[in-house]
Amino acid sequence: MVARAPEELHALVEAAFNAGDVDGVVELYDDDATLVVPPDGIRASGKAAIRVAIEATLALKPAARMEVVQKLETNGLALTRGRWTLVGAAEDGTRVELSGLGTMVSRCHPDGSWRIVLDNPMSSDSSDAASSTHEQSPPSTSR
Repeated sequence: MVARAPEELHALVEAAFNAGDVDGVVELYDDDATLVVPPDGIRASGKAAIRVAIEATLALKPAARMEVVQKLETNGLALTRGRWTLVGAAEDGTRVELSGLGTMVSRCHPDGSWRIVLDNPMSSDSSDAASSTHEQSPPSTSR
């Protein structure tokens, strides 16, 4: 699986999750990528650690849904935000539902493919970011 645009990464991750394809998910990440793993927020850095994290999530046999809601791109780097849901079952059959608004930073490689560098599926939503921005005061320039 190869992404030719940064927003395609979300669709490819969704397809790999739905197929239970750990190799397909891991190949979408750069070698030195970092993933924040829901629901605990543990960081997995490098493909080996990302593989372990993804295997644990895929053990739930989840149905995934991802939708890109925003993209910012320049000079071979992109920041995308997407809504996602995962519905699966724990080993004991208990239904597991996870969802969020996530952020990905991806990089374009010389062959035109895009890979994930940073992936935080647990980013806060834009209303949280807006409210925290309004709480900050600009530095005073008067004396």
